[in-house]
Amino acid sequence: MKDMTLREVCSAIGVSRRAIQGYEKESLVSATGKNNRGYLLYDTAAQERIKKIKLYQDMGFSLKQIKLIIDDSGPILKNALIQQQEKLNQEVEQKTTMIRIIQEMLKNLS
Repeated sequence: MKDMTLREVCSAIGVSRRAIQGYEKESLVSATGKNNRGYLLYDTAAQERIKKIKLYQDMGFSLKQIKLIIDDSGPILKNALIQQQEKLNQEVEQKTTMIRIIQEMLKNLS
């Protein structure tokens, strides 16, 4: 990958400019340079880090949680992933129950 401007990174990864600014504010990522027009540039490592942050957010982690786990590949990350998996499983069960209730209500309306 080549160095990309903020706009290019946003487009390629599917994150907003504001999201990346939030990542920078939380010291999760930073621009790695500027081009001749003064636009911020992000190298391959920064782009991969942004992808990783977005993945963790999609999993339901907050930026504060991501800050604790992003550079870990051991027990801290493992425990966080186990806890998040349990949380998501509970949410799935709750939503499945709500879907069944709605289906019953709809059936009774027919």
